[in-house]
Amino acid sequence: MVEYKVKISTINDVKKFVNAVSKYEFDVDLISGRYAIDAKSIMGIFSIDLSKELVLKAHTDNGDVIKSDLAEYIVG
Repeated sequence: MVEYKVKISTINDVKKFVNAVSKYEFDVDLISGRYAIDAKSIMGIFSIDLSKELVLKAHTDNGDVIKSDLAEYIVG
C-alpha cells in the first residue's frame, strides 16, 4: 500500500481525479479525519471536507504508476 497527501480543490478537479483513479484495478481510498471513502466515487468525495488535505491510500505495491497520474493533486 502507498500513501500520498492530496488536495482536490474544484469540481473539475474532482471529476478529473475520479477519472484518473477509476482506471486502476486496485482499491484507492481517500481519508479525511476518521472517514475513509472510495476515491472512485464522485458522490463519496463530495461528502467530505475538500478544504483540507486528504490522505490517498492506494492498495498496490507499485505506487509510481498512480503517482505520475495524480502528480497535480499530490502535495508535500
